[in-house]
Amino acid sequence: MNMRAVFIDMDGTLLKASNCISRRNIEAIYRLIDQGVMVFLATGRHYEVTAPYHKEIGLKTPMICLNGAAIHDAETGRPTQIKTVQLNEERFHHLTAKIPCNVMIHTSTGLYCKELNEEIDYWTRIGRIPPQYIGDLRHAAYQDVLKYSVRTGTPSQELSALFKTEAAVIDWNDGFELVAPDVSKWAAIKSLLNELRISPNEVAAIGDGPNDIEMLRQAGTGVAMGNAGEKVKAAADFVTGHHESDGLAEFIERYLLKSYAV
Repeated sequence: MNMRAVFIDMDGTLLKASNCISRRNIEAIYRLIDQGVMVFLATGRHYEVTAPYHKEIGLKTPMICLNGAAIHDAETGRPTQIKTVQLNEERFHHLTAKIPCNVMIHTSTGLYCKELNEEIDYWTRIGRIPPQYIGDLRHAAYQDVLKYSVRTGTPSQELSALFKTEAAVIDWNDGFELVAPDVSKWAAIKSLLNELRISPNEVAAIGDGPNDIEMLRQAGTGVAMGNAGEKVKAAADFVTGHHESDGLAEFIERYLLKSYAV
C-alpha cells in the first residue's frame, strides 16, 4: 500500500486496556515514520490526556481530539481549530436529570462533571489538571462546549435521539456523546489533508469505536480492530487483531511496512 498518512484512534486501538502502548505498537509506528509516513492521533479524548502519549511516541503531527471538535498544534498544544456545540441547556439538564447517569462537559477551558468516577480520576492523573467543577451542572458557569458525554451504563438511543436536531450523536454501549453537527474525526482529518495536499486515497484510518465509523468508511483504507463491534467492522476494508494482541502493529507490519508488505 502507498500511504502518506495514517490516523490512529487511541482507546481500544493504540492502547491496551491498561492505558499503555505496547513496545510492538511503538516500534511499528517508528518504522512507519522512518518510511516517510505521517502518523496522527485521532481520539475522543481531550488534549491533556492525549498529549502525554503523543509525546511518548515522539509524534510531530497535530492531534485530533474530542472526536474532531478540536485540533491541537503538536509543539505548543494550542488549538488550531475548535468547533463548539450549542444545546438548549435547560432542556439538556432536564432530560439527563430524569435518569441515573454521569454527565461530563468538555469545554475549551476544561472539564465540568456531575460526579467523579474512575475515568475522570485517570484523566486527572495523566493530564495533571482536575475538573473545573464537580456537582450540579445547572449551577456551573461553563461556556464554549466542545463535547457532552452522558454515561448511563447502558445503551441509551431513545434518550440520545432527542438531541439529533441540535448535535451529532455518537451512541456507545454505556451512553452517548454530543458534538456539533459538522464535527467528526473524519471532518477534522479532511481539514488536515487539505492543508497537507494529501488525497484520502493515500490515507489509512484505524479504530474500534462508533466514533471511528465515518473515518473508516471515507479513508482510502479503513481498518477495524478485532475488538470492534460488528457495525465498525462492516465499515472497514480490513479487520486486524485485538488491541490486547497488538492488532495495530499487526496491520502496520503486514500491509504498510515495506520490509513486511506482501
